[in-house]
Amino acid sequence: MYKLCFYVPETHLDGVKAAVFSAGGGHMGRYDQCCWQTLGQGQFRALEGSQPFLGQLGRVEQVMEWKIEMVVADELIHAAVKAMKQQHPYETPAFEVWRLSDIQF
Repeated sequence: MYKLCFYVPETHLDGVKAAVFSAGGGHMGRYDQCCWQTLGQGQFRALEGSQPFLGQLGRVEQVMEWKIEMVVADELIHAAVKAMKQQHPYETPAFEVWRLSDIQF
């Protein structure tokens, strides 16, 4: 099992989550479309040669973004990341993938 985290502007929140859910992300036992989301402020500066979705070249930008966290099964993690990238509006979306331990109780 993996944990997938990504950051997305509110304008694309539902679409990106839907794409990742369709690829199998957010499935836990007898539940699906499970995630945790928190609103925060991201920062970046677009460099020469980039094509930013938001902001201007060479200027530090601060934008409100949602951080989405969800689990993804081993065999679906590549498809989930691909779906996130395809639906995401950013040229280079920020995301993390963490391998989780399987602890039995």
